Amino acid sequence: MQSTAPYAVVKTILRSTGLFSDEAAERIIQGRAGNPGMTLAEAAVRFGGGVREDEFLRKAGAFLGLEYVELSSARPSPEALARLPASTVYQCNALPLKIEGGVLTVASSDPFSSAAEDALRLAAGCPVRIALATREEIDKALKKHYGVGAAVVEKMIEDGRYAVDDDLSSISKIDVGEMGEEASIVKFVNQIIAEADRQGATDIHVEPMETELRIRYRIDGMLHKVDVPPQLNRLKSAIISRIKVMANLDIAEKRLPMDGRIGIRIGGEDIDIRVSTMPTAWGESISLRLLAKAGNFVKMCDLGFNERDFAVVDKIIRRPNGIFLVTGPTGSGKSTSLYSFLHEVNTMDVRILTAEDPIEYQMEGINQVQMNADIGMTFARALRAFLRQDPDKIMVGEIRDRETAEIAINASLTGHMVFSTLHTNDAAGAFPRLTDMGVEPFLIASAVAGVMGQRLARRLCPKCRKEVPLDRKYYTLSYPPARETVFEPDGCEACSRTGYKGRRALFEVLEVDEDVESAIVRRENATQIRQLALGKGMKTLREDGWDKIFKGVTSVKEVMRVTEDE
Repeated sequence: MQSTAPYAVVKTILRSTGLFSDEAAERIIQGRAGNPGMTLAEAAVRFGGGVREDEFLRKAGAFLGLEYVELSSARPSPEALARLPASTVYQCNALPLKIEGGVLTVASSDPFSSAAEDALRLAAGCPVRIALATREEIDKALKKHYGVGAAVVEKMIEDGRYAVDDDLSSISKIDVGEMGEEASIVKFVNQIIAEADRQGATDIHVEPMETELRIRYRIDGMLHKVDVPPQLNRLKSAIISRIKVMANLDIAEKRLPMDGRIGIRIGGEDIDIRVSTMPTAWGESISLRLLAKAGNFVKMCDLGFNERDFAVVDKIIRRPNGIFLVTGPTGSGKSTSLYSFLHEVNTMDVRILTAEDPIEYQMEGINQVQMNADIGMTFARALRAFLRQDPDKIMVGEIRDRETAEIAINASLTGHMVFSTLHTNDAAGAFPRLTDMGVEPFLIASAVAGVMGQRLARRLCPKCRKEVPLDRKYYTLSYPPARETVFEPDGCEACSRTGYKGRRALFEVLEVDEDVESAIVRRENATQIRQLALGKGMKTLREDGWDKIFKGVTSVKEVMRVTEDE
């Protein structure tokens, strides 16, 4: 709502802060006048020459006699939160904090809007006292205390247009045509997806429980529960059906798992969402995987290799023939690494073909092929066809069976460089895994040029990490500590109080030379091949993790968590 303070009052407030010259104050006033709905604080930030919103509000609050509140540490009372409906607090961008002496204290970023204050007073049915907080902090607090999409959920229940009982048969009673045109249910689902994208989530899980509809985001590999309105459970049928409609799935079929896709645009960026449904005891559980269609490539130099590993990998990916395997569990960043390698060798004189399931990122200049088992388009069939397409480099999403492995090896032996992934715990485990598939050891030794194992560890938030002494028990390690102090997570607003922001890969790179080839042909086990590689300079995942610990990239606890199998 637009501020309604007169010109003279506004100019006096701007001068009182001591933050602006007369010219800057005039620029703020004029800029605000040309942008209806902009608060004075927003205008001060946009036109004031680098002033922060919290800085302006503190100074202006001191002049006006209004308290500035740190919402990150504030604990609004349940009575205050219950006094105002979600629709009002979201409309006015105000958070109720406490009730004292019959007066409701409300945090706002705009103390000059009489219309907003009147709306708050009418909705609360009591006098209102304004405290100050930044708009961003209020937005975060509203989502935390009222839940994402609370105003929309409130409106849907008030309208009574959706089934609000727990009978699962009500799903089939929803008018799909009507639901597609109804703003409320569409808006709520869009808000859940947009919020997931804003927080950098890779997955959204919508899970019906007995007494709630639980929504969780996977952020940096860890699941976090989303704050949603408690009455959301009454609308779970409509929400689940809306997602299925978006993915072109049959909403009447609730007994079988189904897969679909949603294509949306958020902030000018195209997002491809893979949708999977699963019937459970309390309704259909839905998982959504968010994939940016283009542009999010990590350059090879930014993956986090040490000098030795970077040199080895760079040499292998530029070879004219051979196989380079990336190993690790699901969600360990294998696809990201493969795309960075392809990006590195993607030049005009190199023809690259990829077989993927699914195509996660679209890369310019590369021929990407989507697998479709329903019509017989498998990795093995694609690989055979690729060999008739005159490729230089081939990427196969995953080697899952003997047929695919043998064709990949034959492709490498006939002058092609093949990149692929394999599910093993470490780099050395790739060779026994291929042998178990039925591939002859001498073929493996001749074809495989190198294997890279990797894991993803969460990165410490650079704004709040804290330095602590290294626990003495780690001084007994075979690789002595490089320093006596390390960093640990603390938690701040920038990292949503987790202490971590983003992830960094840990690597172990095994180069196949004559000695390793001989060990493979002799059918030596993974431990023996691993020891041989370590003697030639390979660093294990945990050793690479320690290097990143001492550089302040991640924490001891996080490295131990992701390298437990060592």
